[in-house]
Amino acid sequence: MKKISKVLAVSLAFIAAGTFLCSAKKQKQIKIGVIQLVEHPALDASYKGFVDGLKDAGYVDGVNIKIDYENAQGEQSNCVTIADKLVSKRSNLIFAIATPAAQAVANKTSTIPVLVTAVTDPKTAGLVESNKMPGTNVSGTSDLTPVAAQIDLLKKIVPSAKKVGLLYCSSEENSRFQINIAKEACKGAGLSFVDATVSNTNEVQQVVQSLVGKVDAIYCPTDNMIASSMATVSLVTTEAKIPVICGESGMCQSGGLATYGINYYELGKQTAKMAVEIFANGKKPAQMPIQYLDKCDFMYNKEVADAIGVKIPADLIK
Repeated sequence: MKKISKVLAVSLAFIAAGTFLCSAKKQKQIKIGVIQLVEHPALDASYKGFVDGLKDAGYVDGVNIKIDYENAQGEQSNCVTIADKLVSKRSNLIFAIATPAAQAVANKTSTIPVLVTAVTDPKTAGLVESNKMPGTNVSGTSDLTPVAAQIDLLKKIVPSAKKVGLLYCSSEENSRFQINIAKEACKGAGLSFVDATVSNTNEVQQVVQSLVGKVDAIYCPTDNMIASSMATVSLVTTEAKIPVICGESGMCQSGGLATYGINYYELGKQTAKMAVEIFANGKKPAQMPIQYLDKCDFMYNKEVADAIGVKIPADLIK
């Protein structure tokens, strides 16, 4: 009888183990498609923050989620191709980094939840009905920076400035939105300005060169094309000793003089929290307001400041 009981116990153990293994095999990973417009420090930091934020919440790539990351290398046509790919793979959620990437995805699906980041104004970009109540399958975080405060910063660092060059990509909606704010801020600060627009990276050096001798400082918003070309911008402005106030810290690190802006890594982490709300609590992007970072930080590039002979006011670097 004891022998039969032992055999029965062992059999039950094997059955239980088999049931567990089958259950584990049936447990599907959450598929997250990621589309990033281009490689540059701000967008890279957003992606890292998103992945780390998910990990902090217990969602780990290769364990209970599967991340399919794609980079469009700055090409709109690539955005469309990648968006098609991520939708056809039936991603459970798509994370889109930067406006052109977000628009490409939003044009391909109205059912898959889409979270965006590094999009200045989702409503202006046509992604949502309202930033307070999206009403679509899209929500996420905005990288709207304090543009007026950045123009004030320019005036404080370069008090003698009279004319400012506004350097941006004319086809980026994010940039046009910020530049309109910058123009009003310049008027309020008694600064005249000139538009210096580019349509591709090959034009950057020539356009920046055209500002030499014509402006006292340059302002660059959070513009993806300019951000990815800051080394080129810096090559000209450092030699000409033109101060460049940037929209975000990555641009400053890559050759700009100073900025007062947001932390893109934290922006990515904040977007991850929204993803967790979708995964764990079944929330819908349509009812999730666009979120913003409250904190902004001052940053300057000491090497650039020394090279162009600009002294940063002591109260800014306390």
